[in-house]
Amino acid sequence: MFRLFKKLGLPTHEDWWLADSIDEMLKAIRNLDDIRHNFPYQTDGAVVKVDALAQRERLGFTAKSPRWAIAYKYAAERVETRMNDIIIQVGRTGILTPVAVLEPVLVSGSTVARATLHNEDEIKRKDIRIGDTVVIEKAGEVIPAVVEVVKSKRPRDTKRFDFAKHIHGKCPVCGGPIRRDPEFVAWRCENLYCPAQTTRRVEFFAARGALDIESIGGIVADKLVERGLVREPLDLFDLKLEELAKLNLGTEEAPRVFGEKSATKAINAIQRARTLPLSRWLFALAISDVGKTTATQLARFHDTIEDVSNSQLLRDVVDYHEKRDDKKSAKEISGRLIKSGFAKPSKGKAGKDGIVTEVGPVVAQSVLHFFASSTGKKILQRLNGLGIEPKSEKVSATRAAELPLAGKTFILTGTLPSMTREEATEKIEALGGHVTASVSKKTDYVFAGAEPGSKFDKAKELGVKIIDEAEFRKML
Repeated sequence: MFRLFKKLGLPTHEDWWLADSIDEMLKAIRNLDDIRHNFPYQTDGAVVKVDALAQRERLGFTAKSPRWAIAYKYAAERVETRMNDIIIQVGRTGILTPVAVLEPVLVSGSTVARATLHNEDEIKRKDIRIGDTVVIEKAGEVIPAVVEVVKSKRPRDTKRFDFAKHIHGKCPVCGGPIRRDPEFVAWRCENLYCPAQTTRRVEFFAARGALDIESIGGIVADKLVERGLVREPLDLFDLKLEELAKLNLGTEEAPRVFGEKSATKAINAIQRARTLPLSRWLFALAISDVGKTTATQLARFHDTIEDVSNSQLLRDVVDYHEKRDDKKSAKEISGRLIKSGFAKPSKGKAGKDGIVTEVGPVVAQSVLHFFASSTGKKILQRLNGLGIEPKSEKVSATRAAELPLAGKTFILTGTLPSMTREEATEKIEALGGHVTASVSKKTDYVFAGAEPGSKFDKAKELGVKIIDEAEFRKML
């Protein structure tokens, strides 16, 4: 392949090896390790591929990668440096994460000045102290992490790190109360209106996969919270063009305004978000245990956000798992869930009858608890006051089996003319279909756009029906 690429005039690396045995392959990997640090770019491993194209074809692909290629990862570069301090960052859910402030040092091609310490238990386990000389590496050649302490270089006056004492027993950002969360081995700020939490929640709320509110992120989210214009994500819907355009992204000494053009884009995106489907809103609210897929599943069986908050289906899921030893109650509940399409019959261990529900009891409980909490109730009231009523693309009474794409499996490949793959996936899942990563005989349709990949060829080989966007839209 390399010879062919070179003959075709494509840029190729001069250093490659053809190996006829495992020993020769390992020798080539060692040879590459000896010279790779002199390359004009960073590398973190060697790729080993089957050279014969016919054998590649026979080996095929898994859902994520070819079976005829594998990456050998070299040990990450490790460097010693001094740890000058430990600061505590506050995340979207209030979790406090310790971060090492390091004497800047070059690691794997870039300067590293900070590294995650993960949590209090990790600091205790490694006995990390301020002033220590530490060994750092980039996990996966990307994320800086403290590997160990060089205890032979430890200053005599260092003290064991006390997490709570270090932050004076309160949130380092808002000064609010903190508590140790044993389930997640972490400390957490309990103030829901902590500016750091609010900023992260606003960023999540406005992210592309959530409500896709253009320009609201990073420094803009920071300054909206800092200037008091936003105290919770839904405050974005109260923003006025004039105040957003004048937002100072700099300092009092060196002001830098957001500007009318950027503000107009943001306001237009905020208005568009009002009309986004229920699944996007459920994801944007950052409910514990509810990711994109779960949000889509919930939206298929509930017409509005109010329906989700008072969902009998979710209560039935919780009740079924609590009462499944009571045959009479379990049968009654499972019957309702199956009739609604929210569950399917299944055979459990020892041939016992059971059901598989769209979401499990943990998710069901999380959603019910969220909307029953003061925070959830306030969100519902606020949405009502703002006149925002997120709607499902399908009404809740529609049974899964009756959806037009129910039970159909799709593969997406190539660039689609008028929608992103994410948008296509949302449409397919909302109508009962599923999107998977690899083509098989069980695949119903390959939805192909411009410049499709190997999945297109595999589909033709297996006789799987290939459709374009026009055919796809006829199915909706």
